Amino acid sequence: MSAVGPGGAEGIDLSLDADQQAVAELFDGFFANECPVSVVRGAEPLGFDRALWDALGALGAPGMGSPEDQGGGGASLADLLVVAEAVGRAIAPVPLVDHLVATRLFPDEELISGELVGGVALQPAAADGTWRLVPTGAVADVVVGVDGDQVVAVRSEAPGSGPRNHADQPLADRSARAGERTVLGPATRFDEALDEWRTLTAAALVGIAERSLQMGVAYATERHQFGVPIGSFQAVQHLLADLPGLIDGARLLAHRAAWAATLPVDQRVVDVDDNEFTDPTVLASMAFLFAGEAAAAATDRSLHVHGGYGYAEEYDIQLYFRRARGWRLVAGPPAAERARLADLLLGPASTPSPAPAGAAR
Repeated sequence: MSAVGPGGAEGIDLSLDADQQAVAELFDGFFANECPVSVVRGAEPLGFDRALWDALGALGAPGMGSPEDQGGGGASLADLLVVAEAVGRAIAPVPLVDHLVATRLFPDEELISGELVGGVALQPAAADGTWRLVPTGAVADVVVGVDGDQVVAVRSEAPGSGPRNHADQPLADRSARAGERTVLGPATRFDEALDEWRTLTAAALVGIAERSLQMGVAYATERHQFGVPIGSFQAVQHLLADLPGLIDGARLLAHRAAWAATLPVDQRVVDVDDNEFTDPTVLASMAFLFAGEAAAAATDRSLHVHGGYGYAEEYDIQLYFRRARGWRLVAGPPAAERARLADLLLGPASTPSPAPAGAAR
């Protein structure tokens, strides 16, 4: 995809360029061969398959977003979006999104090779130095996050277990102070990493939504009732008809956020009145929220098309349904992200002045 900058026609071309198309085909083919749904099911409840991770390492995926002069692949954020979509389509039980974000901030040789697994703490450490519910905390060898006024990378032994959750994610608390600790810079340096995490997670959610739509259409075509495919019924068609627009809209926002991250600071605009947004932080939040809504809608409607079968464990749609919700909730309640976006667009809400003493109530 390519974006047109300020001064030209607005918008993003939704087609992939030749290199991105090659990346998409490579990773879709890889996951089709190496990550059938049996691998996803076999990785539950932890949500991590080491053999699949090692195969990704052999492919060079763990380091593809890191700088070339550090031994990485030098892929752009827009290229990594294509990979993240493929992860979502396969609901692959590997923490590739978090790892890519961690390695772009901390390009350690063992992370780039995939020998070590990287993770990102989405919330600052608590007063006792604990990062709560790190998305890949149960399996990450190195966790990058904020502790006080610093960004730190901490290498320590992964616990290998964590609290059970509906999305089968390897969540776990981790210490920001126990282990081999590397200070990477001031806490503000982590803001860009969080933008990248939201953008790449949005792309993964797009992948979930797209595959869920395909599953719904396939089932509506195959399942017959009254001697005809259920997809011939208008009520079923209405459930699926507007999903492509939602999915393309989420994809567009994610790619626009990646494009905006390449702009000079003086070209990053937030203009609510003219509906012009070229600020990567704003666009990353928009993409994350909208892709989460699209994935929730697509999985919900596809499951509805499956009828009661959709809730059965042997049907794959319930796997996507659960992950569509879990992957978006790991950063906190969507309402909190919406409030954050409102502050970015309109400024923080002002605190009402206290009523004067003796004023009528």
